[in-house]
Amino acid sequence: MISIEQLTVEFGGSPLFDEISFLVNPKDRIALVGKNGAGKTTLLKIFAGKQSPTKGRITIPKDLTIGYLPQQMIHNHGTTVLQEAEKAFEHITELQQSIERMNQELADRTDYESKDYHDLIDKISHSNEHLAIIGNGNFYAEIEKALLGLGFLRSDFERQCSEFSGGWRMRIELAKILLQRPDILLLDEPTNHLDIESIQWLENFLISSSSAVILVSHDRAFIDSVTSRTIEISLGKIYDYNVNYSKYVELRKERHDQQVRAYENQQKLIQDTEEFIDRFRSKATKAIQVQSRIKQLNKLDRLEVDLEDNSKLSLKFPPAIHSGIIPVEVEHLSKAYGDYLVLDNVGLIINRGEKVAFVGKNGEGKSTLVKCIMNEIEYSGKLKLGHNVKIGYFAQNQASLLDENRTVFETVDFVAVGDIRTKIRDILGAFMFGGEASDKKVKVLSGGERSRLAMIRLLLEPVNLLILDEPTNHLDMRSKDVLKEAIKAFDGTVILVSHDREFLDGLVTKVYEFGNKKIREHLGGIYEFLLHKKMDNLRELEINNTIKLNSDAIEKPQSESKLSYEARKEQNRKIRKAEKEIEAIEKEISDYEVELEVMNKKLEQPAYASDSEFIMLYQKKQRELEHKMYEWEIMCEELENLKI
Repeated sequence: MISIEQLTVEFGGSPLFDEISFLVNPKDRIALVGKNGAGKTTLLKIFAGKQSPTKGRITIPKDLTIGYLPQQMIHNHGTTVLQEAEKAFEHITELQQSIERMNQELADRTDYESKDYHDLIDKISHSNEHLAIIGNGNFYAEIEKALLGLGFLRSDFERQCSEFSGGWRMRIELAKILLQRPDILLLDEPTNHLDIESIQWLENFLISSSSAVILVSHDRAFIDSVTSRTIEISLGKIYDYNVNYSKYVELRKERHDQQVRAYENQQKLIQDTEEFIDRFRSKATKAIQVQSRIKQLNKLDRLEVDLEDNSKLSLKFPPAIHSGIIPVEVEHLSKAYGDYLVLDNVGLIINRGEKVAFVGKNGEGKSTLVKCIMNEIEYSGKLKLGHNVKIGYFAQNQASLLDENRTVFETVDFVAVGDIRTKIRDILGAFMFGGEASDKKVKVLSGGERSRLAMIRLLLEPVNLLILDEPTNHLDMRSKDVLKEAIKAFDGTVILVSHDREFLDGLVTKVYEFGNKKIREHLGGIYEFLLHKKMDNLRELEINNTIKLNSDAIEKPQSESKLSYEARKEQNRKIRKAEKEIEAIEKEISDYEVELEVMNKKLEQPAYASDSEFIMLYQKKQRELEHKMYEWEIMCEELENLKI
């Protein structure tokens, strides 16, 4: 369907893509992945015809229709929500009007036997057949379904687009693109501005759509559900995996291991060749061989190992000052907005050191309770904060409170204390503010960039109660991992309002479910909660809150105890296997260390210190030890993840 051949894109003389080639087939579901700045958005722009490559060829059939949703804000002025969505069917409206004009012409003409008259009849017939194919029904029903699915109310349909925020205008544009049903959908972070219900609807729409899909997203669960092919962009090259994201992560590790081995072998070849050249450069009898080796080195395609993508940043909070045993206690709390009751006589107790999640349908009171805790709104009932509680609060509006005249670096440096100040640039890099971006003024940052900066600033403040409302909305996968590890290591109390199942997994020990003006407490992690609710993911909360299933018609699932036992059994098997592998590699490392210690002592002797072959062997052993240490670190990290 689309062919990319030897495509190169350069910025300032540096290649973003270096002669990449691949095909996009009909009904492909592709996730574009790679670190920030790798070129994912650029590639989507090239597909959409918004940007041209430096060289190479992209072949797109003339009749192929493309729907492109960019990241930046869409401005719709002078139209209502419904009028803007109707633009998706302009081609149908135009065809209907054309048929009406031709029918009127047919009624007015009297030259019944002429060729033109019969040609007009044929044209009307052909147009009606085409209209039946592309949809002759009431497309207003489709518009309504899409707008409601993406979170709009019927009362919103006649409102001006300009009345809505940028995020909601993105939803209007998304609805319009989906309704056009193009041959290929190009979606750049489509879930960024969607709530859980809308994400569920979009996921189901894309799964059932006949369009090919290429998307960029940092929502692991979403791309796992929607895509079946993963294209990684790294160091100007692409790596094409015919699997979903979770499987790609496994295969990528295998590829990286192969990459490391190939790199080491090439380095050995380069070293040997350079030593041969240096040794025989001055000997006339070896001149031909030396020149041959020099040409060999010049022609060599130097391999690189993408170590940066695999590196991990360890970010720790400042030690939290001890709060009271119960930082948050709520009794008989109710909150209404006018006549609309949001929370009705609810209660909960959060103990010191707990990490809890607030989950449930949008509008059920999660953010309302957070505002009550922050004392931002009035309520009835009792809400008590414990002794010495200091709150660190993150919400979308926190970004607007930053000092616009400070740079990114100054903003973080202002709140950082202790040893963490030496790692500020590393921290900024992990949250996509690397290099010159750290010297930007806050006033020139986008909304998403400000949100990320506000998150970093919060992470470094000495608090003992963290309240994070949708903290992952503007973070890529690596940044989310950094944040998750930091929260895990935090010794204070955490309240997380989030629908990101992958982020919450292994992080929270208690889940509070909001629904029907009440709060229900579920002990255990997010997967225990999901199992209890008999759901595959958090998004099904929306469905279960509105649809009452007939319990007699539901097949009774496998008992939770059996599932839990089988899961624990499999988990323990994997842990034992990982521990054995680590034990084996530790033995290899120990052997290398002993061998190198012996060689070190020999190097103290002049005979060995001047023996080039012995030195080459010593350096080889050092590289092998470094590689084994790298493998050991990866395996230890995997074991820690298994034990979570």
